[in-house]
Amino acid sequence: MSKKTIGYIITALIIGTLIFIMVQNSAGKKESAEAPVSQISQEDALLAEEEGLEQYSPAPDFTLETLAGDTVTLSELKGKKVILNFWATWCPPCKAEMPHMQSFYSKLTDEDQVELIAVNVTESEKIGISEVEKFVGSYGLSFPIPLDIKAEVTQKYGVFSMPTTYMIDTKGLIAQKIIGPLDEKALNELVDSMD
Repeated sequence: MSKKTIGYIITALIIGTLIFIMVQNSAGKKESAEAPVSQISQEDALLAEEEGLEQYSPAPDFTLETLAGDTVTLSELKGKKVILNFWATWCPPCKAEMPHMQSFYSKLTDEDQVELIAVNVTESEKIGISEVEKFVGSYGLSFPIPLDIKAEVTQKYGVFSMPTTYMIDTKGLIAQKIIGPLDEKALNELVDSMD
């Protein structure tokens, strides 16, 4: 074989390898974009940490539409203590937690200056909004249920396990992050511990 032929073969191999790598990378990106929230990559979790989700950092702002058709903007709740909960209908610990959330919420008064916002990670729901409506009805939930249809807020907050709850103080700072279900007693204690 001539040097020219060997050069063509090597060039073809390099180009073929590069195309293979590009196809693999784009397939990997597509899979990660479609991955359920419970499988958010370590890179996304690290990115969330880099965005300042540690204790006493400002809570990232967002605006979402609720199941009732209203909008909730986190920054508009500054001055109140906010319980920001992320959940899904298929999550057994979320099901266990919801009656406690409703009982806690039903006892709040305007003087308490506390808001409970339960963000449904709608992107992870199999059927979608109808599944959320059925769940909310069966549990008799009356607090705001914002719908995170594309899981953008969920990813912004680095949620990789549900339920996850952020306690946000009156200054809009993250006071605490709790992974796992909360009962009414824990909710009261967490709210009392915040400024």
